[in-house]
Amino acid sequence: MATLEKIRSKGVLLLIVVGAALLIFIIGDFVNSGSTYFNQMKANVAKVNGDKIKITDYDPKINELSEVIKLEYGTNINEDISEQIREMVWNNTINEKVLSDECENIGMTITKDELEDMIIGTHISPILSSSRMFMNAQGQFDPNNVKYFLAQIDDEALTQQMSYDDINRFRTYWRYTENSIKTNRLQEKYNGLIQELFVTNKLEAEYAFEANKTQSTVVYAKKDYFAIADSTIEVSDKEILALYNKKKEHYKQNQAAEVAYIAVEIAPSTEDYQKAEAEINRIKEEFATTEEIAAVTNENSDVQYRNEYLTKDQIDKDFIEFSFTSGKDSVYGPIFNKEEQSFKMARIVENATLRPDSVKLSHIYLHRESAEATLALADSIENALKQGADFAELAKTHSMNTQTAANGGEIGWISELGVDKEICDNAFTLPVGKTFRINNGNDINLFIINDVKEKVEKVKLAVIVQKLDASSETQRDLYNKLKEYVVANNITEKFQANAKENNYEVITAMNVGINSSMINNIVHAREAVRWIYKNKPGKVSDVFEVDNYIMAVAIINIFEEGYQELDNVKDILMAEIRKDKKAEILIKEAEGKNIAQLIGENYTTDTINNVNFASNYSGSLGNEPCVFARVQEMELNKESEALKGNAGVIVFKVIDRTSNEKEYNEKEEMVMLNARERYMIPRLSIETLKKAANIKDYRYK
Repeated sequence: MATLEKIRSKGVLLLIVVGAALLIFIIGDFVNSGSTYFNQMKANVAKVNGDKIKITDYDPKINELSEVIKLEYGTNINEDISEQIREMVWNNTINEKVLSDECENIGMTITKDELEDMIIGTHISPILSSSRMFMNAQGQFDPNNVKYFLAQIDDEALTQQMSYDDINRFRTYWRYTENSIKTNRLQEKYNGLIQELFVTNKLEAEYAFEANKTQSTVVYAKKDYFAIADSTIEVSDKEILALYNKKKEHYKQNQAAEVAYIAVEIAPSTEDYQKAEAEINRIKEEFATTEEIAAVTNENSDVQYRNEYLTKDQIDKDFIEFSFTSGKDSVYGPIFNKEEQSFKMARIVENATLRPDSVKLSHIYLHRESAEATLALADSIENALKQGADFAELAKTHSMNTQTAANGGEIGWISELGVDKEICDNAFTLPVGKTFRINNGNDINLFIINDVKEKVEKVKLAVIVQKLDASSETQRDLYNKLKEYVVANNITEKFQANAKENNYEVITAMNVGINSSMINNIVHAREAVRWIYKNKPGKVSDVFEVDNYIMAVAIINIFEEGYQELDNVKDILMAEIRKDKKAEILIKEAEGKNIAQLIGENYTTDTINNVNFASNYSGSLGNEPCVFARVQEMELNKESEALKGNAGVIVFKVIDRTSNEKEYNEKEEMVMLNARERYMIPRLSIETLKKAANIKDYRYK
């Protein structure tokens, strides 16, 4: 009993304790379930037609396309290309998903036999025929290259001859290519089906013909809306709200942010300039006197020494006059080119001399199992040439370069720029018809000079270029200064308000999308965009290093997906209402007046030609459909009533009209209209499927 009394006396406290424990349990369960939910979101990159696209399926596609591009183009993946790859993979993934779902619903597939026919059959896919991987030496698609490639990646004996990494890369390439072939063909079939549903009828054909049949000459008088001051036109909030509700569908938006940012260009300081100037002056004496001109130039210049004769067109414009008026070993500079932000100086290595502008060459490329065998063949061919043999025929027979051999060994016209010195020393000094050879171990090239262009002045020049860059100290100072500003102005309002007195310019960026990699013209700003969408309006970021800028971002607003708020489009709506009211005023003023009278009331006038129903823009009138829609029905020299146009109120008349003498050809018109519609269907069909797919983008959530 005593125990029960104690419980009663402490009942309220007990209820509080138990209640708190239950609350903690419930919150804990909610947090855990919420955590699971958000983790699931992070595990998915999108939801399309209610189906989740997992990041574990999506990320390998990015790696896959990266490997394909490296193999196809032999290029490294820099940040720009990487961003393009991510965007391509996203678009491909979404397009493939909506297309495959639709085709599955209607029972459309690609059969195994159909796929095989597009790969090694008679209807080769354009995906395959345009791939560099399967082209021959002439740059043409070779089906044998496809068969050899497939044998390489499938035949166990052949794969053992390649490294594990190479085999994986080639298999990745083929997996991507095969999937692209299937998707491309599926879209062709689907588009073909949709195209059959669009058939131009006779009325459309007649309408299109008539719209272009006549050409009218029009005289008009126009008074622009800006002739009436905005301040004289009252617009109420009620009117704005009514127009907003009427046009609300026009103001749908994706999720977007409005931000303010400071971007400080990483530019060299005065001290950087002085140090760079002192450095190039320090090396001037050595540059002017050294006999090791190539070594000294390459050691000190951002541009490598070119041991080539150069024409005026090939020389830096800062050195043209010096190069052709000064003697050997003369030095010019150093100078500072402000546009290029570089210090430069030049030295004449060889005096200006007359040499052919370019020469036309043919060659025979020889390669045998040994240097001796190659040399013997070269001697034999040269003997044959001395006895009158045709160089082109010998090239077709003996040259190992199949691409040029097919054309009699012809290389074409070459200049001295970028061509091996040994070739130039012969080709640009020997007469037409002369042959020479270049030996390189087992390889020998026999050349013949077919033709030379007229001689021009050329000079050999050594140039030292030293780009002026911001030093690490300068970069650190710029970074620290902006960092201090951000710390002291850590809310958006202060960030914007105090910039000017701290010598910063604040720039506003509208509509920064969640998937954007740019903020206005600042590219590679992906990190800053991610920060924006992880924070709230009013927040100011830390300092980012973006390309050649140091930047900080302040969030003004984040607009969720849906309809733009009234306040954000209020100015647009107000301008439209004002325009409508101005049109009413001007139309009323113009009632009962002809063009001549209106010109006296500050209306502008002009004559425009070749106007018809199909026009969308015409001369000084601009884009005024109110005129184009009426021009065909107007009687000659009869003036229209005052019309509300895009830019002002217009009165016009047709003073001349000519008709196309071409007879109506129903079949021809229908073919043209069908072709126009069929051209648009591939893009429109996919876009329509995407709109219906309720796509949710979680890439950067």
